[in-house]
Amino acid sequence: MSQSWGSRAKAGRLAGWSARGGFGTHAATWVLLQQVVVRGLVAIKFLAIGRMLGPAAIGTVGVALLAVAIAESLSDTGLAQAVIQGREAPTRDQLGAVWTTLLTRGALVALLLVAIAPLMESQFKLDGQLLLLQLAALLPLMRGIASPAYFIVQRERRFQHIAGVEVSAAMVDCSVALGLALAGAGAYSVLIGMVLGETLKSALTWLTMAPRPTLAVRWSGIGHYVAFSRWIWASSVVNLVLNQFDKVVVGKMLGPSQLGAYQMSSRLAQLLLADAAIAMAQYLFPTFSAHHRSDAGKAGRLFRLYLAAAAVGLTVVIVLLRWLAEPLFALVLGPQWMGAVPLFRIFVINMALGALIAVLVSYLRAIGDARAATQASVLQVIVLICVVPPATHYWGVTGIAWAMTAGLATAALWMFYRTTKFG
Repeated sequence: MSQSWGSRAKAGRLAGWSARGGFGTHAATWVLLQQVVVRGLVAIKFLAIGRMLGPAAIGTVGVALLAVAIAESLSDTGLAQAVIQGREAPTRDQLGAVWTTLLTRGALVALLLVAIAPLMESQFKLDGQLLLLQLAALLPLMRGIASPAYFIVQRERRFQHIAGVEVSAAMVDCSVALGLALAGAGAYSVLIGMVLGETLKSALTWLTMAPRPTLAVRWSGIGHYVAFSRWIWASSVVNLVLNQFDKVVVGKMLGPSQLGAYQMSSRLAQLLLADAAIAMAQYLFPTFSAHHRSDAGKAGRLFRLYLAAAAVGLTVVIVLLRWLAEPLFALVLGPQWMGAVPLFRIFVINMALGALIAVLVSYLRAIGDARAATQASVLQVIVLICVVPPATHYWGVTGIAWAMTAGLATAALWMFYRTTKFG
């Protein structure tokens, strides 16, 4: 018995070392490598195409992706998080029911996007862009086809495998988009690259991941996920309002060119700050979940370590990026984008708060308190309702951005308070 316990302890120490700094299957190194490569490719794609095509084309693509984001948020099932967080791994039949649900959701979202494309075209002043808007409907369909074995791979923390799939899809996305943009395909190049990248990713989930779900149409056997996943859905709906309403207002009132400038400043800040934390959440959520299942105290200590490191690092990056904002835009995007610099300086702060929130959400969901994130989002909505009108009156678009800052700070503080309830 003693020898067996010692062997397990040694294996645990080795696994912990691998996760911290090695190149084993479960190592966080793969998550970081994935982040650097994937987000680097995304940055190259959008910055290069933005420089080639200008704000109007980026704004047009932004409207199409906005429609996808709205539809997917409203239909978010939360099943992915429920599978990862659950104490017991799902059976193949249960995975079949998950796949049936997600495939149906993807198909319905795609049909909805095709149906509302004419309305989007007229409301956002996108004359002649109907086909572009309808092309975006392929994105949720391709995502729905993917095998839910991907969630099992995440649950088991096989980050090396995940990195291989994600990097392969990103390489196809970036290379196709840039090639088509250089060939003169315009805004279509961005969406075609994304669709082909998602198609490859879905194919790889079936070809390389196990266990494969049963392919029969199933709707039963996953009711135990509902209690957890409903909070994920509620959080997605509230976050939809928080994350997209400003873009809807800018696009509707000012047109695609202004929306392009607004989104590019936000996207650049996101690429430099928030995406790193979002990618790390792919490691943190299953890692916190695994530790919480075996030792809740250890999970709490690990969370506090990551949160403190993120806070210190983000503070340094904020100061640096706000100082370098003007030369960064001039060098990377050119003079046509300089009007977005003031917004970028605000978005840097917002994205840093978003990065901290990603760490908080990962831990709260891992310990089963998914509703805390939803409650934080509701508080953020309340802050925005109170702050946006006067801020907009006195400072215009920058007032909206600062109001988002206040809302994000409130949400982060509430979630941090909730984590203290669990030690």
